[in-house]
Amino acid sequence: MNEVGLRPDEISALIKEQIKSYQKIIELKDVGTVMTIGDGVSLVHGLQDAMLGELLEFPHEVFGMVMNLEVDYVGAVLLGNDTLIKEGDEVKRTGRIIEVAVGDALLGRVVNSLGQAIDGQGEIKTNKTRPIERIAPGVMTRKSVDQPVQTGITSIDAIIPIGRGQRELIIGDRQTGKTAIAIDTILNQKDQNMYCVYVAIGQKNSTVAQIVERLRQGGAMEYTTIVSASASELAPVQYIAPYAGCAIAEEWLEQGKDVLIVYDDLSKHAVSYRTVSLLLKRPPGREAYPGDVFYLHSRLLERACRLNQENGGGSITALPIIETQAGDISAYIPTNIISITDGQIFLQQDLFNAGFRPAIDTGLSVSRVGSSAQIKAMKQVSGSLKLELAQYAEMQSFAQFGSDLDNATKAVLDHGAKVRQVLVQPQYTPRSIEHQVVSLFALKYGITKTISIENITEFINQLIEHIEVRHPEYIEEIRMQKEISPELEASLKETMGQFVTQFERTVERSNE
Repeated sequence: MNEVGLRPDEISALIKEQIKSYQKIIELKDVGTVMTIGDGVSLVHGLQDAMLGELLEFPHEVFGMVMNLEVDYVGAVLLGNDTLIKEGDEVKRTGRIIEVAVGDALLGRVVNSLGQAIDGQGEIKTNKTRPIERIAPGVMTRKSVDQPVQTGITSIDAIIPIGRGQRELIIGDRQTGKTAIAIDTILNQKDQNMYCVYVAIGQKNSTVAQIVERLRQGGAMEYTTIVSASASELAPVQYIAPYAGCAIAEEWLEQGKDVLIVYDDLSKHAVSYRTVSLLLKRPPGREAYPGDVFYLHSRLLERACRLNQENGGGSITALPIIETQAGDISAYIPTNIISITDGQIFLQQDLFNAGFRPAIDTGLSVSRVGSSAQIKAMKQVSGSLKLELAQYAEMQSFAQFGSDLDNATKAVLDHGAKVRQVLVQPQYTPRSIEHQVVSLFALKYGITKTISIENITEFINQLIEHIEVRHPEYIEEIRMQKEISPELEASLKETMGQFVTQFERTVERSNE
């Protein structure tokens, strides 16, 4: 029996060898070795149990995130200084999917993509965290959009209204005022019971600092968090920034609150993702699900929603920003995001250069939520605005070839020019919805017919001031009732008619 069997010392050696190989397996599962490092990307041998999106701990307190799961190694992107890491370094699993700090402690703060403070005001005191990636709420938990987000910009609130829970794209060439619209909207949320998150992707640090200062001056930082992944940071940090911002917003969403989130801008986000994809040797093209750029933005923007009352009734309204090249909205990234969002605000370079700011092209801009996100008073005065501006644009191109115009054409051109002039608005001066309704009421009912185009802006400003001082009850009624009753309509017409006479006398005196 003993001749064919194993001796006790051989059995012991065999068991020891198996224990050693078992320890190697454990090490392979939880501890890995850096194979290659560079450009913010590392290939790590081992880590067989690593999860997609898991946080990895590199030496020198540098963290990374798992993005590729291969047979013999994992591909990770680094979220810190990669110059400190070298080949052969040990990498440990943390067992945690990448997450960001959330909660009210982030209000008024500027944070990086990991939720760490970068504004020099000390550490953020919160013990709440959320994974940056999450599946969007399902259809059965959602509610239709019917409450407005007042932007304070007349041309948007009147013609392209945005509702709470909507995704409205702001699109246009560089230097056409895209960020200005987003900042004005955040400034206008004061006393509107809305939290705001502004995500700066690939912006200059100086630009972000200016935005922070502007929001602070307007008292908006009290309800705003800024997530900044600047142009000087690694592509992976820019890639995760919008997801981190969305996770911060979702914390308030689940408390039943309304949140506005601005992604500025997703063109740079797509570039950072493409950079990461090429470095990891994963296909960055349109056919490469889940590496596809369409999936990149759809899984982000689908998280914006309005929940029904059973799920808290909160909302996230998303304003993604996209930069076009020479006004080409049919390019790959713009068409992707147009198909995901519920409308777009298109800014035109020609209008901007001509001094019509915000330079919104009302022909190409649209809101798929439409008038269901407007108060009744605004519907009453803004219904025909888009048509009037379209007629004006058509007549204007026709009129420049003919000098002899009939009275009807002249009337359309005159009215259209006045409408456009009333929609011109300086930056950082959002208007209350009541003031917008009053100014559009004057246009709709022909109160401005005898006022010259040169004086129309001054007339509207003085008219609003006159009503605020002499008849504040009109403004209060619009604010409380949210509609123009027949009695209020008659009172407004009478008051405005009297003011026209008064204004014209003043103009005559100043011209003498």
